[in-house]
Amino acid sequence: MFALIPLFPLIGALANGLLGARVFSRKGVQAVAVGSVGLSFLASAASFVKLLGGSGEAAVARLFTWIPPSPVPLAGGRTAAFSVELAFRYDSLAAVMTLVVTGVGLLIHVYSVGYMAHDRGYARFFAYLNLFTFAMLVLVLGANLAVLFIGWEGVGLCSYLLIGFWFTKESAASAGKKAFLTNRVGDFGFILGVGILLFVLGTVDLADINRLVEAGAMSPGLATAAALLLFFGATGKSAQIPLYTWLPDAMEGPTPVSALIHAATMVTAGVYMVARLHPLFTFSGFALDVIALVGAGTAVYAATMALVQFDIKRVLAYSTISQIGYMFLGLGSGAYAAGVFHLMTHAFFKGLLFLAAGSVIHALSGEQDMRKMGGLRSRIPTTYRVFLVGALAIAGVPGLSGFFSKDEILAAAFASGQTAAWALGVAGAGLTAFYIFRLIFMTFYGPERMDVETRGHVHESPPVMTVPLQILAGLSALGGFVGLPHLLGGGAWFGKFLASSTGLHEGHLAPGTEALLMALSVGVGLAGIYGAYAVYVRRGGAPAGWMKAKFRAAYRLVSGKYFVDEFYDRVVGGGVLKLGRLATAFDLKVIDGLVNGAAALSRTVSRLSMFFDAKVVDGAVDGVGTVHRAASRLLRRVQTGYVYNYALAIVSGLVIILALVVSVF
Repeated sequence: MFALIPLFPLIGALANGLLGARVFSRKGVQAVAVGSVGLSFLASAASFVKLLGGSGEAAVARLFTWIPPSPVPLAGGRTAAFSVELAFRYDSLAAVMTLVVTGVGLLIHVYSVGYMAHDRGYARFFAYLNLFTFAMLVLVLGANLAVLFIGWEGVGLCSYLLIGFWFTKESAASAGKKAFLTNRVGDFGFILGVGILLFVLGTVDLADINRLVEAGAMSPGLATAAALLLFFGATGKSAQIPLYTWLPDAMEGPTPVSALIHAATMVTAGVYMVARLHPLFTFSGFALDVIALVGAGTAVYAATMALVQFDIKRVLAYSTISQIGYMFLGLGSGAYAAGVFHLMTHAFFKGLLFLAAGSVIHALSGEQDMRKMGGLRSRIPTTYRVFLVGALAIAGVPGLSGFFSKDEILAAAFASGQTAAWALGVAGAGLTAFYIFRLIFMTFYGPERMDVETRGHVHESPPVMTVPLQILAGLSALGGFVGLPHLLGGGAWFGKFLASSTGLHEGHLAPGTEALLMALSVGVGLAGIYGAYAVYVRRGGAPAGWMKAKFRAAYRLVSGKYFVDEFYDRVVGGGVLKLGRLATAFDLKVIDGLVNGAAALSRTVSRLSMFFDAKVVDGAVDGVGTVHRAASRLLRRVQTGYVYNYALAIVSGLVIILALVVSVF
């Protein structure tokens, strides 16, 4: 049944893409789109139940042979028969991912029915949304890196289509191109990493790669090179340093797109890939250290930028970059299940936050600037309540889902000796609580700052939008209990369930140490919430004017997003353009100059050759002809045809001869 999971969204994408705008009504379009993802979710749930009731071993569905067996040269002069099958693999990790993608994706599809109700590209939007879901499911179900790469590139393509959905808007079109091109940079590293694995191991099958790496078939150096290149690809898909700049601009797409990309699909692809190939990264060791530091650094770095954003969706965009950093911190600490656990809880509360932000934007007729909000908790109470649940979850307040997954990651980082990364993670927890409650207080508290016209049209979203929000709020509140740690009386069931796919984390802390670390992270989070309250409620909700005055240079740096975009535009992009201009000049002046010079030389030689041929060769030939003609004219005078002329000539000759003879003798 699990092989059917990606099929339904593909059918929905084809139906709405080819027929939707011409054949289906709007209700028909939404029935196909939502129904296809709903069937996919049912297939995911049924497969999950089957997995729980069985032995827990992985199942593989081989559809057909994609690349038939053929000999390929390997490292060390070896040769192996290489083939690729279009195959899907279902195990505990795939079960979690398919449930997250289809479950959260289904809620986003339902929400989109209301949010996109009046858009002219209704059928096209749902076709893209279904195609995105299909590509992500292919990615997480692929049994080998070749099939995984189809989904990997598929979500990249769909991100371009969805971010630039309103393509007549210049900023949206540019954001789509930026996402596509940035991901291509990361994908180059990913392909090189796959190439190393193929060259050394002779296979791209995920199970075979993990088995061979565990058996010592790779040297540590090559394993590290492959792991780092694959991780570089992950930084593109999952928006980590240095390839994160596309994600904030992705907010130009419709809000459901932001929720789908940031919560359940594309940005988690890199996290999934690292978890899937965990033996390779564990064997490398150094690659894990890099992943942990990049993840922790990104978590803090992106959180600082979220502190000063005023666009409600951009705050959440930088929040996503930061939270993905936490996932990589967990992976880099060797706690792969903890990283995936945070992936799941993040899908709940970040999907909720984005969709709730969309509800706020819907209520304010498209307004996204938090400086023009305020006092909305009484005007849109349902949206406020669910937003608050999502904020408490991401802030790590005890009892909600984010608390369990975040603290498991921080404990794993501390236990693995990643002290610097752990400290950054704790600092990020405080920043997270501050910026998310800054958003809450600026949006829902204080005086209303909307203009008069907007204030008169504030309204709660319809049930088709609020019901998915309430379901996600429930998951954000309760979803973390599947990973309840032993310290709090649980059995850490989630980690045990994933153990067959990601292994068990070996680092453990004493109960007292774990409790102390948990209390520290909670305290830092509560301090962040109080800090936001002190600034944005007690100070009258003034939008950070005091920060500008007190920390002018730092505020300018952070509000300018550390000027990384400018650096890329001027140094990287500008450098490429300058190199292009230099190459153009070299081509025009040197290459074309040589070609044009050769042409001019050829023309000169041709003219000389033509002159020699015309004047010398032809002249010699013509001269011979002229001499012959002159001689013939003389001979014609002798050869008259008259007998008496010939007789006279003979007699004259004889007289001359006789005269000569007589003169001699």
